[in-house]
Order: sequence, then C-alpha cells, then structure tokens
Amino acid sequence: MNDHPRYGYSSCSWLLKTHFKKESCDHSVILMKEKQITILGVGNILFTDEGVGVRVLERVKEQYDFPPNVALVDGGVLGMNLLGTISEADHLIVIDAVRNGQAPGTLYRLQGEEIPQRVLAKNSLHQVDLLEALTFCSALDKHPETLIVGIEPEDIKTVGLEMTPVVAKKIETMVEMVIMELNLLGVEASRRSVPVESDSEKHSENQAFGVPKI
Repeated sequence: MNDHPRYGYSSCSWLLKTHFKKESCDHSVILMKEKQITILGVGNILFTDEGVGVRVLERVKEQYDFPPNVALVDGGVLGMNLLGTISEADHLIVIDAVRNGQAPGTLYRLQGEEIPQRVLAKNSLHQVDLLEALTFCSALDKHPETLIVGIEPEDIKTVGLEMTPVVAKKIETMVEMVIMELNLLGVEASRRSVPVESDSEKHSENQAFGVPKI
C-alpha cells in the first residue's frame, strides 16, 4: 500500500512522515533557543572594587535589552541564597572581582576547573558561598554551564562606593565581554539608543560619606 492520502488508512503514515516529523524538528530547535541564561553580578558595593560585578551588571542593564530567556540578577553577597536562581539556569555568566596575583585591572575568563581555584584564592565569603551553591546544584544534577567574567581588583578592603580608577576604566570592556559570551550562546542583545538610568545614578544625590542613605 502506498503512503499517500488518496489510499485511505495509510494516510496516517504519510502525515507522520511529511508533517509531524518536520514539526518535531522545529520544536526541538525552539527548545534549544529558549535555554535559560542567567547573568549574575556579585560582590559588595560598599568595599570599593569588591562591587565591580554589580556595577558591570548595572551597566549591562542600562545599555541593552534581552530576550525573555535571559535573566539579569544582582546577587550582591547572597551566596547560598542564590541556589534557586542558579539551579534554574542552563548557562550562568558570573561577573565578579577575582584575585589571582596579577596586576590590578587584569581581565579573566574562567571556566571549569579554573573556577574553584580562583574563587578560593580570593578568600571572600560570598564567593566561597557561591562555589558551595554551584557544588550543591551539581549534586542535584542541576548544575548550569558556568563561566566567570572577572577582573583583578586593586582594593577590596577600603569602605567606599567608588571603585579604583584602574578597575573603573575596565567596566565597558567587561560589558563587551559579557555581550560576547551571550553571542557565543546564540543570544543577540539589542543596544538601547538611550541608556536607562541605573539605580546607583538615581541615588547618587542621596549618598554621603561614601555610604548610601537608607
């Protein structure tokens, strides 16, 4: 019996071959495009260069629009409290200060086994907690493909909202690094013609003595 609608019952076979097979392929492509990507800025903005991850994330938010499957998260110093956010992602891009003994302002792109070595080297509580959260997700088989866009800080101990000049001047380069990583994942970010004012700019007039008013 030939597989063609004119032959009655065999039309089911014909439909499966010509229609549903194609739809199945298209559906798989759609699912692949909709993988969840989380951009996570972490650090403490009250300690100079320690807050660079959050500052870069703010700049990314100001300058670009993203499709619904891309989430931008200000992780601050939440550490293990980010477990839910991390476990929902298929791809995780972390932005943070990374101490690696190089000259201040040195940029890093860390993946795989490089991450725990560099995180622990910083001896920062929020980074150790972040590593624990990633490890816990891995144990639950919900571990996203993780990459860190980092920079060597000059000062993470002095209380102050302003970053050191050597780190501050690399902010735009780090933004470009994040956008490049998204491009590699097949995501096209749309640059805004007019940047949106960041939260730090909105509250700049309320800052005194290096600490924001609450």
